[in-house]
Amino acid sequence: MAQGRDRVIIAGGGIGGLGAALMLARRGVPVTVLERAAEFKEVGAGLQLAPNITRMLDEVGVLADLLPHAVRPRRLVLANAATGEELSRLDLEDAATRYGGPYLVLHRSDLLDTLLRAARAEPAVTLLTDHHVERITDHGDGVTVTCAGGQEITGRILIGADGLRSVVRRHVVDDEPVCSGYVAYRGVVPIETVDRLSDTDDVVVWMGPGCHFVQYPVRGGKLYNQVAVFRSQEYLDGKEDWGSPAELDAAYADLATPVVAGLASIQRENRWPMYDREPISTWTNGNVTLLGDAAHAMLQYLAQGAGQSLLDGAALADALAPLADGSDGGRWSAGDVKAALHRYEADRVAAAATVQSTGRIWGDIWHVDEPVQVLLRDEAFRRRDTYDYHLVDWLYGPVLDPGDHADAVGDGPRPADTYRTRK
Repeated sequence: MAQGRDRVIIAGGGIGGLGAALMLARRGVPVTVLERAAEFKEVGAGLQLAPNITRMLDEVGVLADLLPHAVRPRRLVLANAATGEELSRLDLEDAATRYGGPYLVLHRSDLLDTLLRAARAEPAVTLLTDHHVERITDHGDGVTVTCAGGQEITGRILIGADGLRSVVRRHVVDDEPVCSGYVAYRGVVPIETVDRLSDTDDVVVWMGPGCHFVQYPVRGGKLYNQVAVFRSQEYLDGKEDWGSPAELDAAYADLATPVVAGLASIQRENRWPMYDREPISTWTNGNVTLLGDAAHAMLQYLAQGAGQSLLDGAALADALAPLADGSDGGRWSAGDVKAALHRYEADRVAAAATVQSTGRIWGDIWHVDEPVQVLLRDEAFRRRDTYDYHLVDWLYGPVLDPGDHADAVGDGPRPADTYRTRK
């Protein structure tokens, strides 16, 4: 087991896997990333990175490379999708100063490409495509993965960053993804083609009966990202092919004009049934641990999925860096590895589980459809002051002292710099 005994293997070359590889390499830990596809490529549309994520990315030296591709919206708006009423808003520029990091929206591929370029520049990172992990053998003093093509890779630790339907997770726990019964249609289009009333300086969440609609600009304001999510009656009826485009149109037919107008630009070729995982108390079994969706797949209502996977990578780098700094030539003892993975779990397992469970609650709040529930929800949001942060301090914090990191918003385009909203 001498070969590769100081190497970390990461199964999965998505945002979480590449982020972890980059952060580990910059702390002196050799990493090999195994991506099952023929290239490193992100499928999807936009994503949001809140201050708790961008603050960390700044600390590890990634944020500056992201800013040219991102948009810094001024507000996060919650609105009633049926009436069109704006109910509450969060001042994202003030939040950036409060928490020490900007709130960014960007295309998923722009984030992945930024991480990929940075990882390729690290001599300690080896990137391999067409490597689909099928079998895991834990030797006690190392681990070997066998791929579908017969390739075998040996390292000291295996990190499963292989997504919702993780192969590596089965080495840790025997469970299955949980279907929410909701389905998402999403995509980006040139911003000038969208007939909408939403302000392009905002991230807008339209909350409706059994559905919601999200809009925000990406790629420096050149593209507009829209996501339509709804509860599928076809799923509840047991249909195999559920969440059809016809059901999408029916779910949004009677909503406010901005929502209906925005829906016309939604692409209908692809749909994403929404799944998450039940929180688990440990992500580790021997020399194998988990990261990102493989560890804590979550619903999207807190906009934290990609960000939480990046926080996992930062915590892993913190936990494993002392091993790379040791004087034993990288020969990590069983005790060293166990202690390091324990530190990683202590940092991340409970925190990620809280985001998972809270995300489910927020989805329930957004999607209420009984008149009394809608009335109470809307009134609660109306009464919230713009600068009342009690709902997000736990997630975006810690709160900085006034004046600290006053330049945290950084530089980066706003959509109005390139395109003004049509009225």
